[in-house]
Amino acid sequence: MNRDEIEGKAEAVKGKFKQAAGDLTDDEQLREEGQGDEAAGKAKDAVGYGRRKVGEAIENIGDAIKK
Repeated sequence: MNRDEIEGKAEAVKGKFKQAAGDLTDDEQLREEGQGDEAAGKAKDAVGYGRRKVGEAIENIGDAIKK
């Protein structure tokens, strides 16, 4: 897991908490902000996952060339 994945997961969790707080307080703006944070976090996590997989593929190619 890389930094983008960790930060993305943290952002998504923060968004879920904001949504829950918005639900409890009946604050539509906080709920919507939480939805945005969650979506942004999931996107960052996906970018991090993609970067990690590309890095692993490059390493595998390098290992195959060395053989």
